[in-house]
Amino acid sequence: MTLTDHTARRLRARLAHAQATGRLPSVVAGLVRDGAPVWFDSYGEPAVSGHDPVDVQYRIGSITKTMTAVLVLQLVRDGRIGLDDPASAVLGDVGYADRSLRTLLAHDAGLQSEPAGSWWERSDGLSWEDLAAANDGSGAAFPAHQEFHYSNLGYALLGELAARLLGTTWWEAVEARVLAPLGMSRTSYLPHGAAAQGWSVHPYESTLVPEPATDTGAMAPAGQVWATITDLARYATFLLDGHPDVLSADELARAFGPQSGNPTDGLRYAHGLGFQLLPGGSGTLAGHTGSMPGFLATVLVDRRRRVGGVVLANATVGYSPAAIVTELLEELERCEPTVARPWTPSPTLPVELVGVPGVWHWGNTPIVLAMESDELVGRRSGVELYRFAVADGRVLGVSGYHAGEELRVVRRADGSVGHLDIATFIYTATPYDQEAPIPGGPPAR
Repeated sequence: MTLTDHTARRLRARLAHAQATGRLPSVVAGLVRDGAPVWFDSYGEPAVSGHDPVDVQYRIGSITKTMTAVLVLQLVRDGRIGLDDPASAVLGDVGYADRSLRTLLAHDAGLQSEPAGSWWERSDGLSWEDLAAANDGSGAAFPAHQEFHYSNLGYALLGELAARLLGTTWWEAVEARVLAPLGMSRTSYLPHGAAAQGWSVHPYESTLVPEPATDTGAMAPAGQVWATITDLARYATFLLDGHPDVLSADELARAFGPQSGNPTDGLRYAHGLGFQLLPGGSGTLAGHTGSMPGFLATVLVDRRRRVGGVVLANATVGYSPAAIVTELLEELERCEPTVARPWTPSPTLPVELVGVPGVWHWGNTPIVLAMESDELVGRRSGVELYRFAVADGRVLGVSGYHAGEELRVVRRADGSVGHLDIATFIYTATPYDQEAPIPGGPPAR
């Protein structure tokens, strides 16, 4: 499905505004919806003359970190290592390896932001041995778990850990376990084929200054990769829907759960297990921004609206790539709003929930429990509070306050439901039912 000409025109105007005000030599963007790309466009001078902009590589910077995170999460899923295991279980006694995988993924480990030595983004990369020797663990910015502190160095540790467990190089693992299953054939370690030159723009003369395109060596898991906008759109589709050979949608949803953040930014940002979480769209956008000398990039998805956006530009700074994607997604929703999934009748009521759908009371507060497809949803005054699903004979919370808790259906001798017990919260058919346990009637006056 493609977009209307009207929508495409408005999106192009957004992209043109970003290119002009951000002084971006070239910018290319794309949107995906319901599992497929629906729009690509570019603005500015062609990055590579005579080549289709959608097949020109740009450097994606820290979006690379999400690919490293995917490798680590696959290893956790497969039981090769635990999220709360220290990296030293694989890396041995090297600096910062006492930190857990979870804290490294979420930038909650307290590591310094950059490795010791020369500026890694603009220098020839070191071997793992040289990088480890130069970073002995004495340069930590904070104790582990104290606060969010973005660390490129942490992802070098994660990349080396994944490579050792898989018995290959980090890049070979990314190719085999991420790129190949997703069909990302125009994504590479070094530029291959048509690739954009990275530029910085002189602040006063408005002239272009070429930026280096280095091989970052052991720091590659933090920001080395090059990709086209079409490949990045494939990656966005994966982040929306999952892939059976990479990570499932449920596994990605857990990776998108907030793990760390900084309250001083007004809660405008959080970090999951390798993924950035930003406000926008239907509530939260998940993905990652990226920058390297001469390049800006972003991939963000809105899973509730089933849409995602990607952008690549060849400038060191300028218009925020995350802002471009957010604005494009807003424009898409304004012009062509998300169509709700069709309502379908629920299947046969599970035996565990017989007698449960209806109005229940928490004290004096009425809550409606009703089936929606195969889930039991609780609402107060029309506002969703929580959801439950039946799994292996148990009714378990899947979202809201009771997520992860078991709903126990307490039945009378005749099989009718006496009350519901959710982690000591008692729900009764009438307010303060005298027959129910605590509170067992209205509070004493």
